[in-house]
Formats: sequence, structure tokens, C-alpha cells
Amino acid sequence: MFFRIFGWSIAVTIVSLVVAFFYGGWSAFVLCLILGVLEVSLSFDNAVVNAKVLERMSPFWQRIFLTVGIAIAVFGMRLVFPLLIVGITANLNPVEAISLAMEKGDPHDPGTYGYLLNEAHPQIAAFGGMFLLMLFLDFVFEDREITWLSWLEKPLARIGKLDQLPVVVGGIALVLAAELLADDPAIVMVSGVLGMITYIAVNGLGSLFNLPEESEDAAADADAVAAKAKSGGPTELAKATGKAGFFLFLYLEVLDASFSFDGVIGAFAITPDPIIIALGLGFIGAMFVRSITVFLVRKGTLNEYVYLEHGAHWAIGALAAILLISIGTHVDEIITGLVGVAFIGAAFAASVIRNRREGSRAGTSSEGDREPALTSSGS
Repeated sequence: MFFRIFGWSIAVTIVSLVVAFFYGGWSAFVLCLILGVLEVSLSFDNAVVNAKVLERMSPFWQRIFLTVGIAIAVFGMRLVFPLLIVGITANLNPVEAISLAMEKGDPHDPGTYGYLLNEAHPQIAAFGGMFLLMLFLDFVFEDREITWLSWLEKPLARIGKLDQLPVVVGGIALVLAAELLADDPAIVMVSGVLGMITYIAVNGLGSLFNLPEESEDAAADADAVAAKAKSGGPTELAKATGKAGFFLFLYLEVLDASFSFDGVIGAFAITPDPIIIALGLGFIGAMFVRSITVFLVRKGTLNEYVYLEHGAHWAIGALAAILLISIGTHVDEIITGLVGVAFIGAAFAASVIRNRREGSRAGTSSEGDREPALTSSGS
């Protein structure tokens, strides 16, 4: 199963590293590898959230996400998106933007590709930060049966009953970031509002077209549903098809774009070469993130380790805060990656402890049930 899921990622990684070596020697080889590791470390929480959404989709839309979606992730966000941003901000046509991207130069020098992309960082960070912040707020303000940081999540869920609270909190955060951190508050405000609108629109459309999880013959299928739930995966009744699947796919693509902003910008601190960035972030990093997503779905990992989803969303909240802070202050990509890994690691450890505790209770209960029967048979 491992090679069936990760086989393509491993093959693409090998090919990408070979291409990088022939393109720029050992230095390009090492830079490509570093960027691949950076992308995976920054996007592991993305894979967890992707898996949670992906397991709600029908097999058809899962295949679309893993084929068309990977093309969008690799070529769209890691290659075309930076060119588009530079072209718009510097008023360049596509040919001029590509020509500028291929020029060698220090990304700190005015007029270079890396410099222009870095100049657009406040707008990019505001859009991505607000999209991710809305996702995080919707999660923590929702009442849930299972909580990880109960001392914090339960009070947040209680106050989350106030209507439109995520929008209010998100709006306040955006105003503070624009006024206190931005050199041009108006541009940051517009970008941040667009990020909020994009999240509300895509998430709302997905909910609008999502089919009810129950059907008229749900009672007849109760045994099959229970068996499927035990195996660690969504029931067929809960899988989105048609318009619901399309909007979940669209939601995942925008989510992936928001996660990739920090990686794309951060990559220019390592190398300004768009070819190496595309190979490292796109072909290696994005492919492995997709494989990790598939692995989590196929193994039913999120059902077995129930706090992983919580850890991923807290990591998303931290990333959103980092993106907003980075509007006015540079935040090292290593910190961004470590924060995400720390939340995921802590959630995984807490899940393991919970499973062991639940297993111990089940064992104790089982022994208690058997004891009277033995006593009775002895008498």
C-alpha cells in the first residue's frame, strides 16, 4: 500500500532532482531538495485538512482532485501564480515576466523577480491569512462532541453561538493588521476582505449544494454504515457528488493556494530561480502533500487519531496569525514550519494517549463483564 500511494511521489522526486542537477549542478540539486522538505513541513497541516474534506467526496471527485488538482497545484500556484503577481504589480506582459524570472540576480535588488514578488507580499499575506483565519475561526467556534484543548475549545464553542462571530473576529483582526502593520492599509484591507469573501463564498456554496448525509433507506443500511464507520472512513451516503463535489474541489484548491503563499514567498529567501522553485515546491513538495492526503484517507487515520483534525486547525490558526504578522514583520519560514509540526505532533501524541486510555477502559470493562459469569458457573 505504501508504494501504491507514495510511488509516484518518489518517482517524481527522483526525476526532479536529476533535472535540477543537470540544470544547475549540485547546488541546484541541494536547493531543490531543501525546498521540497520545506513545502512538506509547511503543508502537513494542509494534508490533514485536505484528507478530512477529501473523504467526503465521491471517488470521481477524489480522482479529479488528485489529477487535475495536482496540475493546478504544481503549475498554477508554484509557477504561474508568482509570474502573474509580478506581472500585475510591475505592469509587465507575460513574456516580460517570464524573461525577468529567468534572469539571475539577488532577490533583494530592486527590479528583480524576487524583489517584485516580495514587494507584493503584504497583499498576498492578507488574502491568504484571512482565508485561513476564517477557516480556523469557523472550526473553534463550532460546538463539538470531541475536544482536544477542552479548557479553551469548550468556552470558544459557547461564545461561538453568537451569530456571525467568526466574521466579526476576522474583521477586527484584519483592521488591526492593516492599521498597525501595513505601509499601505488600503491595499491590505482590500486583499484581506477578498480573502474573507472567497472563504465565505466557496464554503457557503459547498454547504448549499451538499446533499444530506441521511437518506430514506438509511435505517435499512444502518448495519453497513456502522461497519464502514468502524473501518475508518466515510459512508457512501455522506460522500458528495455533482455540484457538492465540485464546490468541495474548488474549496480544496483555494485552501491549497492559501497554504502555498508562505512557501512560494519563502522560497525566494532560498533561491530566486523559478525553475528550481517549481521543481522543489511543486513537483516534490506538492506531490508528497497529495500522497500524504491519500494515505490519511485510505488508512482512516483521522478517525483513529481523533485529535489530528484539531491540531491541524490550530496549526492553521497559527499560520494565519503568522501571515498577518508578516505584513509588517518578516517571520522566518523555519518558525512557520516548526509551529505546524508542533501542533500536529502534539495532537497525534494526545490521540495515542486517548486511544490507549480508551483501550484500557474497554479491557477493564470486559473483565468486569466476564467475572460474574465465571462466578455463576462455579456455583
